Amino acid sequence: MESHTSLGFVKDKRTNLFIVLSGIFLTNAIVAEVVGVKIFSLEALIGIAPAQIHLLDDFILDFNLTAGVMIWPVVFITTDVINEYFGKVGVRRISFLTAGLIAYVFVVIWVVTDLPPASFWLEVNKTDPDGNSFNINTAFSTIFRQGLGIIIGSLTAFLLGQLVDVFTFQWLRKFTGSSKIWLRATGSTLVSQFIDSFVVLGVAFYIFGNWSLTQVVSVGIINYIYKFFIAIALTPLLYLAHYLIDNYLGKELAEKMVEDASNSQFFEKRA
Repeated sequence: MESHTSLGFVKDKRTNLFIVLSGIFLTNAIVAEVVGVKIFSLEALIGIAPAQIHLLDDFILDFNLTAGVMIWPVVFITTDVINEYFGKVGVRRISFLTAGLIAYVFVVIWVVTDLPPASFWLEVNKTDPDGNSFNINTAFSTIFRQGLGIIIGSLTAFLLGQLVDVFTFQWLRKFTGSSKIWLRATGSTLVSQFIDSFVVLGVAFYIFGNWSLTQVVSVGIINYIYKFFIAIALTPLLYLAHYLIDNYLGKELAEKMVEDASNSQFFEKRA
């Protein structure tokens, strides 16, 4: 009886860890997609002059980024942690589930923004705090509804980026073993985000929009420069996550899960 109880406790630790990591992954990925409609100035945020970078065809670009990039780094870290303890099967499962839920969120937003507004709602919200007149229903639709191209581009980039990330992570693990977490985590993120930076822009604004290929490449380079430095800066957080998880699981179980994950055995054994 005691042995059975102990085994159940171990399984609960594994399951609880996957649920918590999946929850963090899902929440941040969905919120990043929703808030991504806002473009902000990184230079203004940190109080420096615009970069004014001259790129292809003399495009002058500043670090203007979607608000979603503020929390996408959490998704990067969570992806690598899930990959480390649950393998490529675990990352694929949560990635496809997240993509499906993101699509569901956009469908709901699309339907909700078409609902006829109540007249009293328009009346009580006809001015902003500064006394300027505006239509809150138009503002609501403008903020929450994104174009079809952006939705398709975002989902395509997300899935492709995740699949490339998990492949690169496990490929690097063959050379690093259980050591050099920073190398496989940062390396896989840099490769996957290089693809993500250009795919989302290419699909959304080149295929479905009116951007030139040169403009897509130029803006993609700016986005990738930001993601490159963020991926490196967040490496200490990855080690912190590993430290906390190893303490929760216990050294023996943590090492066993990492070994199984590298061989993609965790979900196969549970099945």
